[in-house]
Amino acid sequence: MRDMQIPAIEIETDSQPNASVIVLHGLGADGHDFVPVCEQLDLRAAGPVRYVLPHAPERPVTINGGAVMRAWYDIVAMGGRGGEDEAGLRASRALVDALITREVERGVPSSRIVLAGFSQGCAMTLMTGLRRAQPLAVLVGLSGYLPLAATTAAERAPQNLPTPIFLAHGRFDPMIALPRAQASRDALAALGYAVQWHEYPMEHSVCLEEIQHLNRFLLDVLKP
Repeated sequence: MRDMQIPAIEIETDSQPNASVIVLHGLGADGHDFVPVCEQLDLRAAGPVRYVLPHAPERPVTINGGAVMRAWYDIVAMGGRGGEDEAGLRASRALVDALITREVERGVPSSRIVLAGFSQGCAMTLMTGLRRAQPLAVLVGLSGYLPLAATTAAERAPQNLPTPIFLAHGRFDPMIALPRAQASRDALAALGYAVQWHEYPMEHSVCLEEIQHLNRFLLDVLKP
């Protein structure tokens, strides 16, 4: 498992964290992308927190002319046309799962681990979190979608059904259209998950109101 570790930025709000927040960035970014968001979150009421912001592997991305960049998986065309990179999704799932396991090994129980992601990172959050036998505290998906939706029902771990899910999306997102995100929300709800859904007047981005809503949501879940 150690060999599967990927580089990551770590921020601890105090010594001996009793909760971990793993944040997965989007296509072409890296772990630094969400450091400002983590710095805006105020989870002191939940106790010491460790933020883990990993860097995705570098790979050629078809939609960007084959340019090599950090990406959790390849994208062939906008809107999922051309199929999904199932091999890439499953390989990155193993990497993210290893990050979660490392937090458990460092003394943070799965029930105190938040898995969050933006865009591709959202897809990886849902891909990994729904299939993990040890339930996490919460899954957070920002401006993304449910990958491999057709296999989710068969592959999900039933132990995860009580895990709350926070989903947020921009109404004017040109990268991942709102209807695709809404379809993902509806698919998860149909499987019985408790999904808290938020829409904001923005494009493929993050806004202050969204961070504030997420802050309250995380405190509700993590407060002792």
